[in-house]
Amino acid sequence: MTEPLFLKPVFQEKIWGGRKLAEEFDYELPAGDIGECWAISAHPHGPSTIENGPLKGLTLDQAWAQHRDYFGNAKGEVFPLLTKILDAEASLSVQVHPDDAYAAAHEGPTELGKTECWYILDAEPGAYLIYGHYAKTESELADMIHQGQWDQLLRKVPVKTGDFFYVPSGTIHALNKGIMALETQQSSDTTYRLYDYDRVDAKTGEKRELHLQQSIDTTTVPHHDPELNIQTKQVGASTITTYVQPPMSPFFSVYQWLVKDQLHFDRTNAPYTLVSVVDGAGELVVDGQVYPIHKNMHFVLPFAIKAWDLRGDMQIIASEPGESTK
Repeated sequence: MTEPLFLKPVFQEKIWGGRKLAEEFDYELPAGDIGECWAISAHPHGPSTIENGPLKGLTLDQAWAQHRDYFGNAKGEVFPLLTKILDAEASLSVQVHPDDAYAAAHEGPTELGKTECWYILDAEPGAYLIYGHYAKTESELADMIHQGQWDQLLRKVPVKTGDFFYVPSGTIHALNKGIMALETQQSSDTTYRLYDYDRVDAKTGEKRELHLQQSIDTTTVPHHDPELNIQTKQVGASTITTYVQPPMSPFFSVYQWLVKDQLHFDRTNAPYTLVSVVDGAGELVVDGQVYPIHKNMHFVLPFAIKAWDLRGDMQIIASEPGESTK
């Protein structure tokens, strides 16, 4: 029997981070302003470590390289997805991410582009996102960036707990102060900053680097909101919400599983499934084996697990690789 792969997260210090990940998720954080929990990661900047079973002690990138059968012999040099929890104690920089072709050409052959999405775990009253822009042409975009016309350029969108946003590569965006989100993304750490509020990094005494030309090169003009087709299905007392899936999202499918009592799953055609428990507690049952699970736990269900049951009272965000990443 193949077991779930339970993972130890990696925590990243950020100028905009805080300590809320300890308060809300009971994580033991390192010192500093911690902005990101890299919960399910095989990226070299912070790979998760497997905590159980025959692969215990391996990082997820090592498991991908050495035991591809666990992942349905999926293609690709790198594990394609990355799950994070972000705590915006202060606002993130206004930024944009490249697509696969631009990242490969400018950031190295193994660096992916970055399409991502956010499930908003918590948003303080009055919180908002930067999501898109108002420039009509590439030349107008460049002029507004170089002239610092941020109020005219940047699109502010109110946000509340439970919202979902899909953020394709090329989208100008930022999580702002008072937001905590679970992010599902391509496994990339390439960010182009076009505005950082002129703040100074206390450690270096310098402003953080901006990437104006790369931002202009990679931003989609004009901006259009993706047309989401969010679907919710009632299964007994539980609900399954599908936020994105192919063909709209070629890189991943993302779901919310609200477990009330019990919820059964049979594997579809996905080679593996990524699972994050963001609230509550209960049990995962695989081939009669019971695994207690609770808020702050993250794991991968490998290809050999063809069915599983969830019992308890839990909120879970799950994802699977899209057609372009299998």
